[in-house]
Amino acid sequence: MPSDAKDQADIRALIENWALWRDARLWDRFRTVWHKDGQMWATWFQGSYEEFIKVSQQGYDKGVRIAHMLGGMSIDIKGKRAIAQTKMTITQRAAVEGVLCDVVCSGRFYDFLEKRKDAKGKVRWGIVLRRLAYERDRIDPVEPGAVLKLDKKLLAQFPEGYRHLGYLQSRIGYKIKDELPGLDGPPLDKLYAMGDAWLKGKKI
Repeated sequence: MPSDAKDQADIRALIENWALWRDARLWDRFRTVWHKDGQMWATWFQGSYEEFIKVSQQGYDKGVRIAHMLGGMSIDIKGKRAIAQTKMTITQRAAVEGVLCDVVCSGRFYDFLEKRKDAKGKVRWGIVLRRLAYERDRIDPVEPGAVLKLDKKLLAQFPEGYRHLGYLQSRIGYKIKDELPGLDGPPLDKLYAMGDAWLKGKKI
């Protein structure tokens, strides 16, 4: 297999494994998709992958239920660095204003990857930073006919791309980061600029 094709295949497998192992809480395997300095940025969390593992398990133990589904993927490789964009859907179930709901949020994973030696001396691809672009979302009561009344003032505080996801997550106690990338706008432009800089060998 040509080196570029192998790199593409290795990165694709890594990103697919991220979703499966994270949702299945297979944390020892999940750790292998990251480099030691790997960072995760999402609506409700920004920090190291080890802290992400910790708070994800804590959330699960408290009843937080989040699932990820993946779609198409585009990978740009330059030397030992890569940017991967993956269509994805995040689904979270929780009680909102006393009504059990599902929030579905669609967008993209935007991953900064690098090929380097790990602690065991193995040269491999790993995630250095995972960002997300949140493009659109919705909230639906699980029980047909249930009436859901949202606090419109609170809902309006969150960006359009993750408005309902942010609402649900804030209601269960998470602090939601504002101005994350969406379907368009300055935050997305800034993320693209970071990706271009990463492929040129610059720090992020």
